Amino acid sequence: MKIHPTAIVDPRAEIAAEVEIGPYAVIGEHVKIGPGCRIGPHAVVTGNTSIGANNRIYQFVSLGEAPQDKKYGGEPTRLEIGSNNTIREFCTFNRGTVQDATVTRVGDNNWIMAYVHLAHDCQVGNHTVFANNTQLAGHVHVGDYAILGGFTVVHQFCHIGAHSITGLGTIALQDIPPYVIASGNSARPYGINAEGLKRRGFTAETVAKLKRAYKTLYKSGLTLDEAKNELERQAAECPEIRLWLEFFAVSTRGVIR
Repeated sequence: MKIHPTAIVDPRAEIAAEVEIGPYAVIGEHVKIGPGCRIGPHAVVTGNTSIGANNRIYQFVSLGEAPQDKKYGGEPTRLEIGSNNTIREFCTFNRGTVQDATVTRVGDNNWIMAYVHLAHDCQVGNHTVFANNTQLAGHVHVGDYAILGGFTVVHQFCHIGAHSITGLGTIALQDIPPYVIASGNSARPYGINAEGLKRRGFTAETVAKLKRAYKTLYKSGLTLDEAKNELERQAAECPEIRLWLEFFAVSTRGVIR
């Protein structure tokens, strides 16, 4: 363990071996930090916050502060961060609220760039990339391998599907389905994230079937319910399409079309 003498670490915090804590960092009493983490200068980690192993947390980050929600009354809510994440300068991740799951959660192997905000009750999967100034309102869910371009802003309760990607300055007011490229204010669909899927091992045949499914959803003139019925049929020969159907089943804000 390597803690700079100017850091303020509550003696009740649980700090694992091989953790480095930089100058003027502040670590609160209910914080748990796993092995191999590096906490940068002036970072503040507070509240009921648990952090897994081998995370790189840069200077001036704020993790586990109270949610920016007027309904919050001091309840013991949490922030949970997995392992192998990079969290760059000036990011702010707030705790959850009792009106939802009581926890804001970030998975593993995420690359989160500077000035990103995760509001209360956000649920972020694994292997995501959030470019600079991505801003998530409360209760947003982001699936695995999603990539959010710089200055992407997501409305509360929206879901961002796995393997999707957004362009610079995207404003998401509705859900963005898995695999989809989205951009604009407000966000509109612009095809399948084919290049990203290929890089992750999706076969050319699977990508072609997902492109066909995209055309069913967005180019066929079918209503959403009609498109779902057709996608059910297509999913029999391409199981990856089922991710779309599962996504639609939990959508509450409607999907971009």
